[in-house]
Amino acid sequence: MTTELTFATSERPDGVLVLAVAGEIDMSNAEAFSVALTETHREAGAGSFVVDLTRIGYLDSAGLAVLFRHVEQLELVAAPLLAPVLAIAGLDDITTIKG
Repeated sequence: MTTELTFATSERPDGVLVLAVAGEIDMSNAEAFSVALTETHREAGAGSFVVDLTRIGYLDSAGLAVLFRHVEQLELVAAPLLAPVLAIAGLDDITTIKG
């Protein structure tokens, strides 16, 4: 059973929006993840934003596909266990991933 996916948006002192995501991302909730990214991008305007994935316990190919669709607008923050998955998928070649 998939752990519920939750979202929280905040703003860093430098004005950059941060979308904190918690739970598991799979094909059952990838569309909700995509909607959250789209809404955060809209709020950020022309600027980029940060997606904090440090509280993600599972990410499948559906979640990776969503990240690739939005990669030009975001910077990723990932837990040490998730960072290699993002790198193997090639996201580290096209966006910033911080641990």
